[in-house]
Amino acid sequence: MVSAINLVFSNSKYLVLSFVIFSSMLVGLLIISEYIFLEPYVVSHIPSGTEFGFILIVTISALSALVLPMNIFRINILKKSKQKMGGGVFGSIIGAAAGACSCGPIGFAVISTFGSVGATATTFLTNYETPIRIVAIGILAITYFTSVRSLKIECKFDPKI
Repeated sequence: MVSAINLVFSNSKYLVLSFVIFSSMLVGLLIISEYIFLEPYVVSHIPSGTEFGFILIVTISALSALVLPMNIFRINILKKSKQKMGGGVFGSIIGAAAGACSCGPIGFAVISTFGSVGATATTFLTNYETPIRIVAIGILAITYFTSVRSLKIECKFDPKI
């Protein structure tokens, strides 16, 4: 696993992409989940009892920053090698989208315009926000391991080095 990470992140472009993905997802999800407030000035606050949600957001951001550059690297390799692409990119997109679904605060503004169906959807997303994030972490972890395995096969490097 370490060899695949070294292979991908030895290129500075993928390292910068990883940093951009991590920081933008982290800040975006923290703003949406109301851990960071922007008005009247920038304030960060983690209320008591919400530490687990904060850890889940950091984990989703870190896994997305690890998985997405690996899959982009894989796509670039497969363009040159004419092999068939698996579902690794789709898994990372689904995982990132599910992790970003902390729609409680935004849901009231967006989904409630649809009446009672919107209220039901908002309630569902608010109540099951933590399980959705845990499932997203599971999807991203599976995507990570399949990406590492496919990089070992496609790049033909010795994992012991």
